[in-house]
Amino acid sequence: MSALMWIAAGSLAAWLWLLLGQGFFWRTDVRLPRRGPDGSGPPEPAAWPSVAVVVPARDESAVLRASLPSLLAQDYPGPAEIFLIDDGSSDGTGKLARELAEEYGGLPLTVDSPGEPGPGWTGKLWAVRHGMALATTRLAADRKDDGAHRDDGGRDDGDRDDGDRKDDVGVDYLLLTDADIAHEPDSLRELVRAAEANGLDLVSQMARLRVATGWERLIVPAFVYFFAQLYPFRWVNRPRGRTAAAAGGCVLLRREAAERAGIPEAIRQSVIDDVALARTVKRSGGRIWLGLADRVDSVRPYPRLGELWRMVTRSAYTQLRHNPLLLLMTVAGLAVVYLAPPAAVAAGVLTGRPALLSLGAAAWVLMAGSYIPMLRYYRQTLWLAPLLPLTALLYLLMTVDSAVRHHLGQGAAWKGRTYARPSAAP
Repeated sequence: MSALMWIAAGSLAAWLWLLLGQGFFWRTDVRLPRRGPDGSGPPEPAAWPSVAVVVPARDESAVLRASLPSLLAQDYPGPAEIFLIDDGSSDGTGKLARELAEEYGGLPLTVDSPGEPGPGWTGKLWAVRHGMALATTRLAADRKDDGAHRDDGGRDDGDRDDGDRKDDVGVDYLLLTDADIAHEPDSLRELVRAAEANGLDLVSQMARLRVATGWERLIVPAFVYFFAQLYPFRWVNRPRGRTAAAAGGCVLLRREAAERAGIPEAIRQSVIDDVALARTVKRSGGRIWLGLADRVDSVRPYPRLGELWRMVTRSAYTQLRHNPLLLLMTVAGLAVVYLAPPAAVAAGVLTGRPALLSLGAAAWVLMAGSYIPMLRYYRQTLWLAPLLPLTALLYLLMTVDSAVRHHLGQGAAWKGRTYARPSAAP
């Protein structure tokens, strides 16, 4: 057998293993169970816990009008408040947030700024830290005030179910959500219901990203597909499993679990903060859950290839722990798994070698078939499935470019800030 035959055979074997042995990553049925009209599904908690919604935002005025009203309109029976932390925006993000709160009403909104990040902190996590501290202090004070009113003979608000929880607890849950994420009105209710019914410390949904332009159709579904391949949701959701991940756009975190895990201080340097958050919570004994979202969407547009390219290159090399050897292994793996099948088909046709053609075609068919569920989830044409090798090639080039940018001191750049690798950070 020639070298190309061996590579094609290896690619086919790899796809057989990926389909059956990688946590069925290609399936899109790991979703948050919802309560049906007949009352089926997770039960409602006896007393709805308090929730602080923390939204770190830096120069987000372009998307805030499409996302913040959905948070203000949350239909949640318990105490809830939104804390938008303006991380040094220069486009009027904080001012717009206040205007939207006045226009739409709904949940209480607090807008505050944490100042410049402390040494060794990323801007987002510095904002999250400030939001968590502010939320804990505010809700604890509100509960004490409510308790004082009740002691004086005042009546509790029947629209908010505080139950018999202690006034000095502060906040029970934190919903960490990005400024570009829009939620359906029952999103918070369903997240809390799932956490309470299943004893979960972290519930995260992978928001459905925007897919409107040609480049978004080619690259965005594959982004989620590759993420699920790297972190199979079924493995993530195993209580005793080692795999841990979350999707930073929508994370419901139990406050006690955050304190036990030392969040966010324990992950203050993390550029890929969602995965670091889930890993830290799980290692500290917490139970986590990750799945695809049906009612949580990203409204951020990536209409051109350059914007998608920057989104991937910002963290791709960080994912490889800035390790050149891991980079080489990743490039080789992508080439064998995704690029070898069409190359074998082409070589088989051109050289008249049916065995090579058959191996390549079989691997290509398995690859395309595994991508179909994700395309259906994104409501895209199935003709994109055979183009997955092209998309993988683009991701390979993005990963290499990410490594080059990091070595040039341009990596992990986001909205005017560039973050050093953790070992180099003060």
